[in-house]
Formats: sequence, structure tokens, C-alpha cells
Amino acid sequence: MKILDRYVLRQFIQTILFGLLTFTIIFIVIDLMEKLDDFLDHKVETMIIIQYYVAFAPEIIKLMTPVAVLLGSLFVTGKLSNNNELTAMKSSGMSLYRFMIPMLTVSLTISLVAVYFNGWIVPYANQRKFDIERIFLQKNPESLARTYIYLQDGPSRIVSIAYFDGASRMGNRISIHEFSDTNLVSVTRRYDASRVRWDSVSGKWILSDVTIRDFGSKFDRVEHLASLTPPGLAFRPADIVKKIDKPDEMNYFELKDFIERQKKSGNDVSRWAVDFHGKIAFPFSSVIVVLFGVPFSFGKRRKGLAIQFGISVAICFVYLVFMKVSQVFGYNGDLNPVLTAWIANLVFLGAGIVNIIHTEK
Repeated sequence: MKILDRYVLRQFIQTILFGLLTFTIIFIVIDLMEKLDDFLDHKVETMIIIQYYVAFAPEIIKLMTPVAVLLGSLFVTGKLSNNNELTAMKSSGMSLYRFMIPMLTVSLTISLVAVYFNGWIVPYANQRKFDIERIFLQKNPESLARTYIYLQDGPSRIVSIAYFDGASRMGNRISIHEFSDTNLVSVTRRYDASRVRWDSVSGKWILSDVTIRDFGSKFDRVEHLASLTPPGLAFRPADIVKKIDKPDEMNYFELKDFIERQKKSGNDVSRWAVDFHGKIAFPFSSVIVVLFGVPFSFGKRRKGLAIQFGISVAICFVYLVFMKVSQVFGYNGDLNPVLTAWIANLVFLGAGIVNIIHTEK
């Protein structure tokens, strides 16, 4: 590594860290102002509030890393151009591609680290954040205790539970309807039980005070049992808890396993599949923004940090809007989940390549 590379990288990394710190503080202050009344109304202790924002910080870092990387690439390139240092580099024979190599190396490293960070660290931090909201702010308490739950377990089985406590993994008044085919018209068997609990040792559901009704014969058959483990049940406690709607609380492998179980149950997994592939696609936006940002400032003079900051926010805002719009089509099943997760990166990668081609090398 040359002295010039170290000089550029030092400024690039310092700007990224400054941007992350600044964005994190701004987000926390704004969020604190919005939630201050809730914290005061529920008499939340100061230490709990601190824990809440410590848990919230990884999510902010996840979202703001591409913005900080883009800010770093624009600011460093613009600063070198304003100080005529970029002109001296080009006079010595340094091309745009050679100038971009150190930044691309750092941004690729950041993306690889972000895959792990977003896939494992952020979900566990989100679990703590959401738990504080549920317990202390009384937000979404149904995620811990659910009432009147209906779910499809497999193509020909419907399960209803009157009440389920996610903490104890126990429920009351469960009914299981088994149908003759996927049309869910003709019931062949029905289980009714006063209680249900999840046995973590065997990994199966156990029903208590069970009544079984068979409708397949000429005369209906009724059987009463003290306890029973129904065969073939595929759903788990995690599938009942509200966490179903929160892939942000699941790490990469947990979400993958959850999607596979939902497929076996015959459910539409388009939404979760998009979020699953997005856990990998989004971190690589840090590389894309460098390909887009460096040529944007290369050879052009930009005035000050304020303009670089504004350009960074504008570009990332367009990227996020494009990503969210494309997600709508993916959630509805109109686009392939993999394509939905990567389409924003591909579009901006194309824009970056066009920008490089039209930039004076």
C-alpha cells in the first residue's frame, strides 16, 4: 500500500465513522423526542431508556452505513479536488480506476462485515428493543400473549387457538380440523382440547382433555382422551407469536428455517423471502454507492461538506424509495424475491457504470 493510498483511506474511514456517529445521534435524539411522552407516561426508568437506545443503535447503523460510505466517497473526492490534490494525482498518471481501488476495498470489507452484522447482531438487538416496547411501553403486547389465533398447518389442516401465552408456550381451547383435500370443504377429523402446551424436549405439541371426532365412516366416531400428541403438526410456538410479522427479529438461519416451515404449511412466503434475500443484498449497497459517488466528484469541484452531505442524502433517499417501491411488487408475488432484493443494487450499479464511462479518466 502506497503512502497516497493510506492518505486517502484515512480520510475516507474517518468520514465514514463521523457520518455514522452523526446520523446515529440525530436519529436517537429525534426518536427520543417522539417517544419522550410515552416514556414519561409509563414511568420508564432512565436505565431502561438507555438500554432501549443501545439496542436501537445497531438498526440505525445498518440503515445509515451506505449513506455514510457515500458521504465519505463524495467528501474525500471533493475535498481532494478543491485542494488541487486530485489534479496532482491525475498529473502523476493516476487514473480514476486506480483512485477508486482503496475505497472499493474498504467498502467491500464493510459490506462483508455488514452481512454478518445485519444478519445476526441487528436481529438480537431488535429483540431487546421490541421487548422493551412490549413490556414497558405496552406496544404490541399480543406478541407475548395471543387470542383467537387461526393458522393453516399444511395444505389440509386448520388450527384455531382461543388463547396462547408465548412465554409459557401454553394455550387454551384448541381445535384442529383435518380436511379430505386442499379445498378445505369436507372435514374428516376434528380434535378439540381444553389445553395445549409445547414440549421442548420432544419438539411436539401435547393436548390435554381431548375429544376426537371422525367423520369418515357412515356413523361419526367420538373418542375422549386425557392427553394426546397429534401426528403431523408442523407449526411451532414461534409461528404463533407475533414475531411472524417481524423478520427483523430473526437472524439469517432462523428466517430461512421459518420460511421453509411456512412453505410446508402451504402459506405464501413471498414477503418473508424478500426480507430474507434483502439481508444479503442491502449490505452490498455500500459498494454500489462508491461506484456511483467517486466518479460523480472526480474531476469536478464541489464546495464544502454541506453540498456533499446533501448529495449523499438525496442519492440514498432515491435508492431507499426505489427499494421500497420494488419491495411492494415482491411482497405481492409479482416479482421474484431474489430479483426484488437485488433490483435496486442492479439499477444503481448500472447508473454507476454509466457515470464511470462518462467521467474523464
